Amino acid sequence: MINTSFAPSDQQLLSAYVAGNKEAISQLIERHSSRVYDYIRMMVGDRELADDIFQETFIKAVRVIDEGRYKDSGKFLSWVMRIAHNQVIDHFRAAKSSKCIGESEAGFDIIGTQRLTEGSVEERLVGEQIEADLRALVATLPEEQQEVIRLRYYGGLSFKEIAEQTEVSINTALGRMRYALINLRRMIKERNIILEM
Repeated sequence: MINTSFAPSDQQLLSAYVAGNKEAISQLIERHSSRVYDYIRMMVGDRELADDIFQETFIKAVRVIDEGRYKDSGKFLSWVMRIAHNQVIDHFRAAKSSKCIGESEAGFDIIGTQRLTEGSVEERLVGEQIEADLRALVATLPEEQQEVIRLRYYGGLSFKEIAEQTEVSINTALGRMRYALINLRRMIKERNIILEM
C-alpha cells in the first residue's frame, strides 16, 4: 500500500508496481508524461505521431519492467527519455528508408490546422513562424549541439540527466550547450531574426 501523505518517489512507485499495485505504474507514467510527451512532440513536430510514439515508449518501458529487465538506479525519467529518444530515431530511420521525410515529420509543421483554433489566428501564425524559425536554426547546428538543445529546452532535462543520456561528462554537455547558444545568437543576429511575438 502506498502512503498518500507524501509524494512517493519513482523508486517507491516502481517497487509498489512490481509488488502488485497496478495503480502505481499509472501514477509513475502520469508524473512524467508531460516531459516525455513534450520532448517527443518537439522532435517529430506532428501531434498524432507524437501520441503514437508516446504510447509506444511507455508500452516498451512497462514491458521491460514486467520482464524484470529494468535495473532501478534512481534514474527512471532519464531511462524513459532514452527509450523515447530511441523510438523517435527508429521512426525517422524507418521513414527515411521507405520515403523522403516530409516537413511535418521533420518537425517543421508551420501551420497546424488543429492548433489555429487556440487564440487568434494571427497570434497562432506568428507563434508558429517563430517556432519554425527557431527549429530551422537549431537544425543547422552540429548534431551534438542539436541534441543538447532538444534535451534541455524541449525535454526539460538537467545537465546531469543530459550527460547520462548522451553518455558524456557534465562539462562536455555544458560545453555543447554553450557553443550551441553562441552559434544560435550569431545566426539570429546575422539573419536579423526576431524571436518574439
